[in-house]
Amino acid sequence: MEKNSFEPGNKFRFTESADYSTDGIVSKRILDRPVGNITLFAFDKGQRLSEHSAPFDAMVQVIDGTAEIIINKVPHNLVAGDSIIMPANIPHAVNATEKFKMILTMIKG
Repeated sequence: MEKNSFEPGNKFRFTESADYSTDGIVSKRILDRPVGNITLFAFDKGQRLSEHSAPFDAMVQVIDGTAEIIINKVPHNLVAGDSIIMPANIPHAVNATEKFKMILTMIKG
């Protein structure tokens, strides 16, 4: 099994499954299937994913900390427990206003 995969049938906690990296972004692939994937991210404060778009819908679930998710130039402040859907083919960006962790679920249409 690849390094970033989660073993099926074993219990885990998202908040404990990725450590923060100083001045970095950590990502761990949870599931990767032809129809989409689920990835766990941990962002240090000040880290970002620059504006881009994808050909499929993506849902962000913030599980720790605070983030700014920008969709089509509109900023959205999210805290642990908040979720938002980034629509397919619409520019979006992610900014870590504080350290934060998120689960990104992408579904291919």
